[in-house]
Amino acid sequence: IFRDYGTLTVLINGDEEISSPGSRTTIAKAGGEHDVVLSYEGGGNPQVDNLRLATSGIGAATINVRGRASHAGAAPERGVNALYELAHQVLQARDLSNPKVGTHLNWTMGRAGIVRNMIPPGAQAQADIRVDRVADLDGIEATLRERIKNKLLPEAEVTLEFERRRPPLQATDGSRALGRYAIGITGEIGEKAQLLERPSGGGTDAAFAALSTKAPVIEGFGLRGFGSHSTNAEYIVISSIVPKLYLSARLIMDISTGKAPLQ
Repeated sequence: IFRDYGTLTVLINGDEEISSPGSRTTIAKAGGEHDVVLSYEGGGNPQVDNLRLATSGIGAATINVRGRASHAGAAPERGVNALYELAHQVLQARDLSNPKVGTHLNWTMGRAGIVRNMIPPGAQAQADIRVDRVADLDGIEATLRERIKNKLLPEAEVTLEFERRRPPLQATDGSRALGRYAIGITGEIGEKAQLLERPSGGGTDAAFAALSTKAPVIEGFGLRGFGSHSTNAEYIVISSIVPKLYLSARLIMDISTGKAPLQ
């Protein structure tokens, strides 16, 4: 039995899917109190194990439009069609993605109106935003606030809600060194794994931990699988369980005895 370790903290939060509003402060505090952070989001696709040193920052944008209701058959001219205005706003903000620098903005949800025969008095659209750099969230917000000033219907009221949900996790020298060491461990048992230093679109709560520490933070110690956040049949690869358990145990042991590099 191996007992040559200091403090091991296992932190499990139940609000991750809504961006951890209640636990992010606790995660950040714990990150600053430990020598290493290992995070257990999914660890790759069905074929390849991945360890990630960087993940995307996540934001959300909501455009709200207030128009004026009127009978769609008898007096449509008395209304201000919030759906028309929302369509205009979404179309003029559809070009804010820049994959070359890791910036993605996609309008994913929309709703408008109350009943079929009424000019809709209200409408709303929501966008999912992913970035590699914190500054890109600032740039997108500034651009959206400027563009909503350009209206299709002058009498419509258009407002923007902008939320920073998760910061990006960025690779450091310490995480690179420990990540390469971890990849070496997987090779000892005949497994292959990749070390990813660029975000691939997903976010992580580990980024909150990284806000308050210079210690290595590595994501991807969870199991390989497929279909997450989709209508496909989500599953994990059972054969990835034992290798990931071995990697976690060996890495904790080697960190504790000073064998693993942390910088």
